[in-house]
Amino acid sequence: MNKQGHERRAGLSKSRFVAGCQCHKLLWLRTYEADAPELKVSPALQDIFDQGNQVGRLARAQFPGGELVELTHRDPKRFERTRELLGSGVPAIFEAWFEADGVEAAVDVLLRDGDGFTLIEVKSGTEAKDKYVLDAALQTHVARRAGIKIKRVHIMYLNNQYVHPGPADLFVQEDVTRRAETLLEDIPDQVRAQLKVLAGEEPEVAIGTFCRNEPDCPFMSRCWPPEPDSVLCIHGMHYKKRFDLFHGGTRSIKKLPTSLKLNAVQARQRQSWVTGSLVVDSSLRKELEPYEGVLGFLDFESVGRALPVWDGTKPWEQVGVQFSYHEGKLGGPYTHEQFLADPDTDPREALARHLVEVTRRADHVLMYTAFEKTRIEQMQRFVPALADDLARLEAKLLDLKQVVHRTVYHPQFAGSFSIKDVLPPLVGISYKDTVEMTDGSEASAELARLLFYSGALTPAERATMRERLLKYCELDTMAMVKLLERLKALAS
Repeated sequence: MNKQGHERRAGLSKSRFVAGCQCHKLLWLRTYEADAPELKVSPALQDIFDQGNQVGRLARAQFPGGELVELTHRDPKRFERTRELLGSGVPAIFEAWFEADGVEAAVDVLLRDGDGFTLIEVKSGTEAKDKYVLDAALQTHVARRAGIKIKRVHIMYLNNQYVHPGPADLFVQEDVTRRAETLLEDIPDQVRAQLKVLAGEEPEVAIGTFCRNEPDCPFMSRCWPPEPDSVLCIHGMHYKKRFDLFHGGTRSIKKLPTSLKLNAVQARQRQSWVTGSLVVDSSLRKELEPYEGVLGFLDFESVGRALPVWDGTKPWEQVGVQFSYHEGKLGGPYTHEQFLADPDTDPREALARHLVEVTRRADHVLMYTAFEKTRIEQMQRFVPALADDLARLEAKLLDLKQVVHRTVYHPQFAGSFSIKDVLPPLVGISYKDTVEMTDGSEASAELARLLFYSGALTPAERATMRERLLKYCELDTMAMVKLLERLKALAS
C-alpha cells in the first residue's frame, strides 16, 4: 500500500515515536492508516483513556497556581499560548506544547525549578515503566531543542500502597532523570530514522518478539502467519525460542524436531497436530475424581478503577460486582442464581451475603482459573463478618482449567486454554454466536458505565446493559457445566 492522498511529510508525536521505537511498520500504519479497523477504540480501551484523563486532572491539583494550555493538538495557537505562560511566571504549566526537528510533544506538568524546569509525565499506572520513561525522554528532547532548560525528569504515578480514603498519598513522584538521560543519547538518531520512514512507502519488517510488547501490536494479524499450527502458537514457550524456530525455518508444530525438549502440554499439542485429532491423557479420569456430589459453577465479573471508589480498595484493584452460579449434580437439572450490583452503591457486602447463601449446599464449587479464588479471599478482607463463611466456600473451590490444561488438547485450541477457545472444539458452543458480549475487559468497562455513570444512561440503555451483562456471565458458568459433562464423557 502506498501513501497516495496522504501528506508526504508527516511529523512525529509522542505516541507515534513510541510506536516507531517498537516497529517502523507500526509507526507507518498508525500515521497513514489512522482510521484502520485495528485502531478502533474498544469500550474497554476508551474506559482506560477516560480514567487516565481523570488521573491527569487530579494530578494537576497537586500543583497549586498552575495553568492549563486549554487548546487541542490541532489548534496552531497552542505553541503561542505555551510561550505566553512561560513568560508569565506561573509555577507550573499543564499540557505545555513544544515543537522541534519535526516532532511535537505536550508535557503533562512543566514545573518551575529555580532557573529551569522539572518535566513531569503523569501516568495512571502504578510504577515508572520503561515505556513511560521513553515517553518522558522524548518530551525532554523536544523541550530542550525548543530552548527550555529541563533540569530533572519525573514520572508521577499512582501509589499502589494507597488505600482509599487515605491517609497515604495517592501519587508517587519518581525521579527518572538518569534513565531518561541515557535514552536521550539515541533519540536524535531515532527521530531521523522515523522521519525517513514516514517520508517513504510502507516498510517491510520481519516479525519478532517486539510484536508482543505491552500492549500487543494491533496490526499483528496482518503480519503473523495465519496457520493455526504455527510454531508461534506453542503453548507456554518463551517467544524468543518460538522465533528462533520460526526464523530458523521450522514454521509448523508438526515439523518440530524430535530432539526439541517439550513439556507435557507442548508434547500433547504436537501430538494433536500430528494426528489431527483431540488428544486425551489417561490421567483425565483420576483428575475428575473430586468432581462428584452437588457441584456449583461460579464466575465473577469485576471492576477496577484507577481512582478507588470504595473504602479499603487500592488503585486498579479488581472488585467483584457480579456473579453467576449454576448448581446441581452432574447431568442436571441445574439451578441458577445471579447477582449484579445496583448503580451508585457499594455492593460488596450484599454480594458476599448472597454468594454465601446460594453456595452453602454445594460439595464443591468450580471455577475456571483462580480469579474467583482471589475475589473470595478479597471479600474476607472487605466483609470480615462473613470471613469464616467465605473461607469455607474458598475451601470448596476446584479449578477446572487445570484439568483441561493437564489432560486435554485439541488442534483448534491454537495454544490457548481460555474457556472461549476450549469451548467450541470440545462442546460446540461459541461465545460470539451465543451472546453479544464476548470479552471480559468489555464486560468490565460496561459494568463501570452501569455502576458509576448510570445518570448519563437512559432507562432503556440501563436495562439493555444489564441484560447483556447477565447473559454474558451466565454463559460463563453454563460453559463450565457443559465442559465438565464433556470431560466426564471423555474420561469414561
